[in-house]
Amino acid sequence: MEWSDIKIFLAVARASTLGGAARSLRLSHPTIGRRLRSLEEATGQTLFQRSADGFVLTDEGAAVLSLAEQMEESALTMERRLAGKEGKLEGLLRISSADWFGGYVLPPVVAAYRAAYPDVLVELLTGTRLFSLSHREADLVFRIVPFAEPDIVQRRLVTMRYGVYMRRDRVDPVIGDGSGFQLITMDASLGSFPDTAWLVDRFPNASVGLRSNSRHVQAHLCEEGLGLAVLPRPVGDRLAGLRRLELPDDPPEREIWMGYHRDLRRLGRLRAFVDMVVSILAR
Repeated sequence: MEWSDIKIFLAVARASTLGGAARSLRLSHPTIGRRLRSLEEATGQTLFQRSADGFVLTDEGAAVLSLAEQMEESALTMERRLAGKEGKLEGLLRISSADWFGGYVLPPVVAAYRAAYPDVLVELLTGTRLFSLSHREADLVFRIVPFAEPDIVQRRLVTMRYGVYMRRDRVDPVIGDGSGFQLITMDASLGSFPDTAWLVDRFPNASVGLRSNSRHVQAHLCEEGLGLAVLPRPVGDRLAGLRRLELPDDPPEREIWMGYHRDLRRLGRLRAFVDMVVSILAR
């Protein structure tokens, strides 16, 4: 039994569908199905029950799940520790962040890094999904909350300032009122955001007209004149169609945290990027 087969088994167990497993492993749907059938034939056991809701572990599959997870952890630990001893400034560096941070804050860092280390391929993954450092889904992660996972080396990178923005040619709303205006806020399904509560408090008579899980999308909706939005200053200040409102107080600031797995702390290409991002963003 090969480790690659165990990865297929775990991916299907976690995604409950062949399509979800294929996306997580970056393989094709038919490949996942074929490899799973081969694994079941090799073991002589039916590991999953096929149902209308997807793939559900059978008793036989559930019995070996924890063993498969132990194999995965051992393999990942070996991979991280071997990678962490690699001093060459070449290869792949996978970075994860929110879309706005990747689109408006990191580009000058990546440009300087690529100029200094052209043999390193930088892969920038953006979105709301939290990529796993222990599973090496990413080598370096930037986010607005501290890391609670074990074995993560983290540091508070910068304090990010926010502002309230509106389309440049629109008349200012009345502070403490907001009648006739709409608000563009974060998607409530992602949890509570202090800037949303702050915005509603400052303009209590404005209606929430639009929500999005992307600050980048919010910025462009705002630029179209669809409402007021709280945006990170590097986003709002860069868009020519927006202007920042002068208010008695500013929206709540957020801390940007940077983290990587401790097994990679000696990985040359990672260390070089960390040093560069601290040098550039600290200014």
